[in-house]
Amino acid sequence: MRQSKLLMPTLREAPAEAEAISHQLLLRAGLVRQLAAGIYTYLPLGRRVLRKLEGIVREEMDKAGGQEVLMPALQPAELWRQSGRYEVYGPELVRLRDRHDREFALGPTHEEVITALLRGEISSYRQLPATLYQIQTKFRDEQRPRYGLLRGREFLMKDAYSFDADWEGLHRSYMAMYDAYHRIFTRCGLNFRAVEADAGSIGGEGGTHEFMALADIGEDTIASCTCCNYAANLEKAEYGIAHMDAAVVEPATPERLQTPGIKKIEQLTESLGHDASVFIKTLIFVADGNPVAILVRGDHEVNEIKVKQALAIDTLALADQETTERVTGAPTGFAGPVGLAIPVYADIAVTQMASAIVGANEVDYHLANIQPGVHFNSMASGDYRNAAEGDRCPRCEEGRLQFHLGIEIGHVFKLGTKYSEAMEATFLDASGKAQSLIMGCYGIGVSRLLSAVIEQHADEQGIVWPASIAPYHVHIVPVSAKDDTQMALASQLAERLTAAGIEVLLDDRDERPGVKFKDADLIGIPLRLTVGRQAANGIVEAKLRTEAAAKELTIEEALTMASLLSAGQ
Repeated sequence: MRQSKLLMPTLREAPAEAEAISHQLLLRAGLVRQLAAGIYTYLPLGRRVLRKLEGIVREEMDKAGGQEVLMPALQPAELWRQSGRYEVYGPELVRLRDRHDREFALGPTHEEVITALLRGEISSYRQLPATLYQIQTKFRDEQRPRYGLLRGREFLMKDAYSFDADWEGLHRSYMAMYDAYHRIFTRCGLNFRAVEADAGSIGGEGGTHEFMALADIGEDTIASCTCCNYAANLEKAEYGIAHMDAAVVEPATPERLQTPGIKKIEQLTESLGHDASVFIKTLIFVADGNPVAILVRGDHEVNEIKVKQALAIDTLALADQETTERVTGAPTGFAGPVGLAIPVYADIAVTQMASAIVGANEVDYHLANIQPGVHFNSMASGDYRNAAEGDRCPRCEEGRLQFHLGIEIGHVFKLGTKYSEAMEATFLDASGKAQSLIMGCYGIGVSRLLSAVIEQHADEQGIVWPASIAPYHVHIVPVSAKDDTQMALASQLAERLTAAGIEVLLDDRDERPGVKFKDADLIGIPLRLTVGRQAANGIVEAKLRTEAAAKELTIEEALTMASLLSAGQ
């Protein structure tokens, strides 16, 4: 490809609204352009990278036994109602009506559509297992599209769905996808972790793992062990509980402390001179319409997902000021567990406290010397908090939890019968009895991968593409497009490399060398071959994008270097 003919509008400066490094470089290197918030056009370089990513995904999906299909993006609303998700999915579901006033949705995911397809095609256990996948544009009406391709309203996704006759079969299908994901992300050059996660709106009855690319811009927090392989998203992360021998507690007398206008833990620690771990936070929630109190230690944070699962409820939200005052007798910030008439649930760390400071359920007052089990009781205790850095690992005795930020690039779920039961997708087993299909689903944000790779593979000059997904393998840069000798050698190199199956971009523009080199570093093609003063002697300068130094090579040596790089992708 001759660069003079390539639509590659590079920018010296990134637009002010581009916060993430990947967003800045996608724009500056001319890979994408924004049409509307969260909606992007892929220019030729960006589309080439996207096709490389799709190719890797297809190869590994096929290797794992998947069959590619293509399902409609426009989905009838009645399918979503049948599964029970139409009303609960939320405002991210793009809903519309056709000219006949029939309701549709633009697919953010395809569990309903694939289940409707297979219930009409699978009738016997002899047709199982089956795994189908597609690579298709998805739509989600994100409230705050941001970070370029990392959180968009229209994006490219690979979604796969497995169907099995039993749970053992589902586990095999799940592990085949789990292993395929490791191969895909490794081939893309990513530093990633597979972490235990919550199923969210997809739901399901079995395990689920997220695949997270480690990056400072990541919106998810990953807790991992310093010793073993345990890793989980913070919303799911467990922690090792230190088993404490029951101590004989001498009853203490509660002491009223005047705390005028002091509501927050940070203010209390400063005012009273105690560490946050001495306090108990009493948070009033509304759980399925009923107020409850959740207690956590002052240095911990409530994990609402864990609370919902422990209480087996569908909805959970912090109570408003009116509800808080009605059930505690005081405004937010002064709630405490003593004397509450609503259900109280205490985190395990709270039950292990010998004495604590709590809200007095009275404006401008707190209580000291409060003993769990003496001055108040809870309906139940459990793991209701976020794991914290330094907590014990829940899987091994030696490890401690450490935190990283990550970008979710893939997610695998064991759905079980969540959709097949709701949508009556059954098959006949070996005894002729009707059974619900056992399902799994497996997603990869293909366009998001593009950004995740750039977040991990960039420097001050621009993008540093891994060879496996680079838009071209070799960038040939003649110093002067007006020098016939240089241009002849550059063209010869391009022809020989192309004939060998190596993808080449030839910078034939009549630009200053500095402009060419800056653009070359910005777009990040793995190998740059500069044709300059030594062209008459058949010598070029070779520079890998990952290295600072360049070296002089003969034409044959340059061809060999390019071939090895391309073969090793």
